[in-house]
Formats: sequence, C-alpha cells, structure tokens
Amino acid sequence: MRSLTEEATSGFARIRAGTRDLRLHYHDTGENRTGETVIMLHGSGPGASGWSNFHRNVEALVEAGYRVILPDCPGWNRSDPLVLETGSRGDVNAEAVKGLMDGLGIERAHLVGNSMGGFSVLSFALAFPERVGRLVVMGGPGVGPSLFTPLPAEGIKLIFALYQNPTVENLKRMLEVFVFDSSSLTEALLRARYENMMQHRQHLENFVRSFQLNPNQFPDLSARLGEIDARSLIVWGRDDRFVPLDWGLRMLWLLPRAELHLFGRCGHWAQ
Repeated sequence: MRSLTEEATSGFARIRAGTRDLRLHYHDTGENRTGETVIMLHGSGPGASGWSNFHRNVEALVEAGYRVILPDCPGWNRSDPLVLETGSRGDVNAEAVKGLMDGLGIERAHLVGNSMGGFSVLSFALAFPERVGRLVVMGGPGVGPSLFTPLPAEGIKLIFALYQNPTVENLKRMLEVFVFDSSSLTEALLRARYENMMQHRQHLENFVRSFQLNPNQFPDLSARLGEIDARSLIVWGRDDRFVPLDWGLRMLWLLPRAELHLFGRCGHWAQ
C-alpha cells in the first residue's frame, strides 16, 4: 500500500475550470482495487485543505479498496488563488473537480463534501450527473433560509471574523464552536491550522474581497435538488453551530434517493 502521509500523496495538476486555467493541489492515494474512486471536498474555513479535513477518514476507505482523492479547492491551501467576482462558489469547485477528474482519467466518482464541500457536491451532481456515483453531504448549505436559526449562524460569524482578523485567538474561538467537545482540539492541531492559514495569506484576503464583490456565493439550490438521481447520504451533527440542522432535514425531503444520519453530541466537524 502506498504510504498514506501528507507528502507522499501530494500532487499538482493543471486543469480547466470553466473559463479558468488553474493549478490545483490534491492528495491521491492511488489505490483502486474496487475500480471506484472517492473524492472528498473540504469546507471554507481559513486554513482548510483536503488533507486537514479528511486525512482521518482516508485509511478506512483505502483499506476497503477505494482510490481516495482530496483536492484543495481553488483559493485554498496550495491551489491557485481566486477572487470570485460573480457566480456560485459551488459551480467553480464543481468545475475544478471535473477538470481534475479529466486530467486523472477518472470517468465517475463518489463525492463526499463537508460544509462548502457539501454545497459543491450538490453543484457537481447538478452540472455533471453522468460523472457521479454516490453522494455524501455533511453539514452543507444551499437550501434557502433556516426556519429555526437566525442567519448568519454563530459559527459563520466567527469564520468571517477570522478571515478579517487572522489571529490565534480568533482561530481558537472558531474551532471551539466547530466541535461539540473542545477538549479534542489539541495545541498541535491549532498550531498546524494557524501556520497553514498564514502561509497563504493571499487566500484570506481574496475570500474577504470575493464576498465584498459577490455576497451570494451559495445560492438556494432547493428548486433543483429533485433532479439529482444519485443515492445520497446526508450526515449532520445535531449540535452544529455553523449550518442549521433543519437544512439537513430539507435536503432529506428534496433529494429523491436520500438517507439522513444524525449524530448526537457532534458539531460541524461530523467527519
């Protein structure tokens, strides 16, 4: 088995994402005993990456025979910077995933997305249904207003505060809301996330600039979710303080072939 370390699985690809020519960073296990690939899409927090979001989940999937790919979305980590002046963040990420699949010769893949990644998974399924196997959406936006939670939610306010003022203190405040039990947040995790965030300061500035120019980057997909025929698993933390639980229930109602798994004593980091 290929070594499942951050550096051993790291690679870059030059891709087309719509009209954009981008250098995309990704992690690729290369294993493919089942002939099937799982692509996992990270969330939008400062310093987020495919590896930081999902490296704890990779080994189990590889042992089950899947090839697992963790891209860094455009504008995050080691991928090219991006200012999104118009359009949907999910569409850009979906186009980037398609470009990566084309470059790697992957015809179809199962898609797993957390938060922004969940929105991107739905966007991909709508844009490229023939390239989708199954879907896993974890705490993703894109289904209109919440019936119970005033928006923006507590955690989203903390994300924007961190983007605008990227300090260790603000990072710690955000991460303490990310999870149900903050004792799981080690100093090593905090330090690694902060160092990664500050290594790519341009991404932080571009994110703030993008929302100044284009506030509606996560439009309501509710009217189109009935078009998605892929089997879908919706995963939510009952105690999510970033993305309201009733959005998961709405997805369950709207996606034709969906199931919902709800974890108690779990925040936004359901993975």
